[in-house]
Amino acid sequence: MRDQALFDKIDLHLIRVLHTVLMERSVSRAAVRLGMHQPAVSAALKRLRDLAGDPLLVRSGAGMIPTDAGLRMVEPAARILRAAEVLFTDARGFDPHSASTTFRIAASDYLDPLFLPQLMAQIKAQAPLCPVEIHPLSADAHYHAHLSHGEIDLVIGNWPEPPEDLHMGRLFGDEVVCLVNANHPAARRGWDKSAWLDAEHVAPTPTHPGARGVIDEHLDALGLQRNITARCAHFGLIPAMVAQSLLVLTTGRQYCERFLASGPLVILKPPIEFPRLMYYQLWHARTHSSASGAWLRERVRSVAAMLRKE
Repeated sequence: MRDQALFDKIDLHLIRVLHTVLMERSVSRAAVRLGMHQPAVSAALKRLRDLAGDPLLVRSGAGMIPTDAGLRMVEPAARILRAAEVLFTDARGFDPHSASTTFRIAASDYLDPLFLPQLMAQIKAQAPLCPVEIHPLSADAHYHAHLSHGEIDLVIGNWPEPPEDLHMGRLFGDEVVCLVNANHPAARRGWDKSAWLDAEHVAPTPTHPGARGVIDEHLDALGLQRNITARCAHFGLIPAMVAQSLLVLTTGRQYCERFLASGPLVILKPPIEFPRLMYYQLWHARTHSSASGAWLRERVRSVAAMLRKE
């Protein structure tokens, strides 16, 4: 009976507060994200602590961290929230004109720079009441965990071999090229393999610890290593860096061509053969049968097809 009495005191709102507080590790930030007043979040956290018999969140230095019990609650809380959203959304069917489902997409800006803006425009035009969150693929986050915990719905990126434990949809392929300053020595006299490897390369910051980009994975397979002298987590800023230096950016042609008119830049072919970059969208089995998830994936496919035709 005690378990039933405890269960009766828990509602979905309380689970949402629990998950948000544990993820944000701050009552004030959680209040902003939840659209609540801070005292209301503090009161809900007190109830949660009483129910759990654990402080859930404790001070550590200038911030706060979850307790072991709190950490164990993150994934179950995320599953409950996502299950509730799918339960009621898909029970009614997904009508984009009236739905208010939150779409959470993780993507790096190494895609075509028009991709995410046009995807956002298409979603908001067809599903005006649906909030959209674009999350980065950053070095301190792992998309597998975010997908399984329900913190994101979809990951868009490029991999030489997409993970087998996730559902995958191919979007497009692209030729590997180099973007350099128009005054770069290679733009005037060309380069061979040795000169290209020795040049100063700029590369994106790895998406998670230990990750290797597709360019360097291919070079590793050939027993080669390029001279990376700069890394940047903001891929959209790299072309401007290249335009003002002798750095070499190696990535997809479709991405590079968008920047040719913005500065003294030219595209060169690398002296090493690379396989085409393959871009995919990945999603978890948790959302595979979701009507709203299927609608979102179709929007992504639509934008990718449109950009391929330009």
